[in-house]
Amino acid sequence: MKNTASFQSSELTQVLWSFRREFVMVGLFSMLANLLLLAPTLYMLQVFDRVMVSRNELTLLLMSLITLFLFLVLAFSEWMRSKVLVRSGVRLDNLLGARIFEASFEARLGRRGDTAPRAFGDLLQLRQFLTGNGIFALFDAPWTPIYLAVLFFLHPFLGGIALCFALAQAALVWFGHRRTVAPAQAASESAAEARAYVQGKLRHVEVLEPMGMVHNLRPQWAARHERSLQLQGAAQALTHRITAWSKFIRYSQQSLGLGAGALLVLHHQLSPGEMIAANVLMTRTLAPIDQLVGSWRGFISARAAFTRLEGLLRAHPARDPRLQRTAPMGMVELRGLVAQAPGRPWPVLQGVNLALQPGTVTAILGPSGSGKSTLARCIIGVWPQAEGEVLLDGRPLHGWNRAELGPHLGYLPQDIELFEGTIAENIARFGDIDPQQVIAATRSAGLHEMILRMPQGYETPVGEAGALLSGGQRQRIALARALYGRPQLVVLDEPNANLDDAGEAALVRAVQELREQGSTVVLVTHRPGILAVADRVVTLRHGCIEREAPCEATRDATRDATRQTACDMPAASARPAQLLTL
Repeated sequence: MKNTASFQSSELTQVLWSFRREFVMVGLFSMLANLLLLAPTLYMLQVFDRVMVSRNELTLLLMSLITLFLFLVLAFSEWMRSKVLVRSGVRLDNLLGARIFEASFEARLGRRGDTAPRAFGDLLQLRQFLTGNGIFALFDAPWTPIYLAVLFFLHPFLGGIALCFALAQAALVWFGHRRTVAPAQAASESAAEARAYVQGKLRHVEVLEPMGMVHNLRPQWAARHERSLQLQGAAQALTHRITAWSKFIRYSQQSLGLGAGALLVLHHQLSPGEMIAANVLMTRTLAPIDQLVGSWRGFISARAAFTRLEGLLRAHPARDPRLQRTAPMGMVELRGLVAQAPGRPWPVLQGVNLALQPGTVTAILGPSGSGKSTLARCIIGVWPQAEGEVLLDGRPLHGWNRAELGPHLGYLPQDIELFEGTIAENIARFGDIDPQQVIAATRSAGLHEMILRMPQGYETPVGEAGALLSGGQRQRIALARALYGRPQLVVLDEPNANLDDAGEAALVRAVQELREQGSTVVLVTHRPGILAVADRVVTLRHGCIEREAPCEATRDATRDATRQTACDMPAASARPAQLLTL
C-alpha cells in the first residue's frame, strides 16, 4: 500500500496518467491493426485452397479487392495511432517543459548538478520512446496469445512449436532485462561524467591554454573517456549477443515452422494453403516479442530517464501559485543562521543573528573565507544548505513567490555573469523592457553615457557571458541590472572590485539613492572607500559576527589605521629608494 501511494503521488506519473485517453485510442487502433494483420493469412489460405482448386478468376478478383481494402484500413489504423502518439509527445513536452526548466535551475542552485543538465535530454528520451516502435511493441505484444490460439486451431503441433519459440523469446527478453540494465546505466553515467569534465574545462580555456595546462589535463580526461568506452563496449557487446540470439530464434522459427507444416501436409493433416498461412502467422506471432528485444535498450534508457525525472520533480515540487504577497518593505531578519558547504566539515556561517532595516546601508567586512559571500547569498535565499530562519517582512523567504518577489530584489554577485543578448535585455532581466527604468538604472550606475558611445547603444550585444565587454563594463552593467526597477532589497557582493574611480563614485551615488528611496542595502566589500555611505558595519570572522557597530566608529578606526600606515611608509620605503640611487 505504501508503494502504491507513492506511485500515485508521483507528479510525473500523474502527468502520464492524464494521457490514458490517448493510450486507449492507441490500444483500439492497435487492436484493429492486429486483427487486420490476419488478412494476409486468410488471403493465402483462400488462394491456395479455394482459388487454385476452383480456378475461378472472379473469386480471386473479389478476394484481392477485399484484401486490398483491408490493407488500406490497416494502413489508416497504423497512421492514426502514430499520429496520436506524436501529438501526445508534443503535449507531454508542453506539460513538463516549464516544470523541468524550473526544477533544473533549482537543482543546479541546490548543487545537484548530476540531474539538472540532463533533464531535458531525459524528457526527450522519454518522449521518443513513447512515440516510437517500443511503445508499439508493448501494444502489439498482448495479441501474441490470440495468434497462438489461431495456430492451435489450425493444428496443435504448429501451436506447440510457436509456443515454444514464444517462450524462448520471452526468456530472452527477461534475461536481457536482468543483464543489461546495470551495464547500460553505468555506461550512460560514465559518458555523462566524461562530457561534463570536458565542458567544465572548456569554460575556462582562457586560463588553461596560456599556462600550458591543457596537456596536463588530457590524461585525466583520457582516463574518464577510456572507462566510458570500456563500459559502453561491454554494454553494447551484451546487447549484440542478445540480438544475435534473438535472430537465431527467429530464423529457426521460420524454417522449422515451414518444415513442420510440410510434414503435416505429407501426412495429410494440413493443406498446402494452411501450411503457408501458418508459417506467416507464426512469424507474426513472434514479431511483437522480437520488437521488444530490439527496443529493449531504448526501454531501459527511457525507464532510467523516467526515474531521474521523477526524482528531480519530487525533490523540487512546483511552487504554490497562491503564494502572492504585496511588495516587500525590505525588513530582513536572520535568526540562528547556519550555512553548510559540501565537503566542508564545519559550517561556513555559525548561528548568525542579524536585523536589517529599510532605508539603511549595512557593510559586511571580514577576511577572506569568513563567510561574507555566503551571508549575502543566504539573505537573498540562494544558498542551498542553510538552517535557521531568513525572514523578509516577518515571513520566511521560501514562502514568497519568487517570480513576484524577483523584481523587488537586486543582487550583484561576486562572479559577474551576463547572458547572451543586448545590454538593454540584460539590464531589464530579459523581461519586458521599460526604457525609462533601463535608463534610470544605467544613470544610477554611471553607465548611460558610456552606452550611448557604443555603435549600437543599448542594442549592443554583450556576447556569450558578456565576452565582448571589459571586466569593468560587465560589473557596471550587472550593477545596473541589480538597480533596475528600484528594488526594495539590494545585496551587492564586492561591487567595486573591477571599478575605476569614476565607477566607484557612481556606485556611491547609487547606494545613496537607494537609501533615500527606502531600500535595504547590503554591501560586501574589502575596500574601505565605500564605507562612507554605510550606516552600519558588520564584521565577520570564522563564520560568526565578531563586531557590529555604527559606521562612524568603523570609519574612525579605518582612518586611524590608514594614517598609521601612511606615517610608517617613508621609513619602509627609504631603503628601496637608496638602492635605486645606488
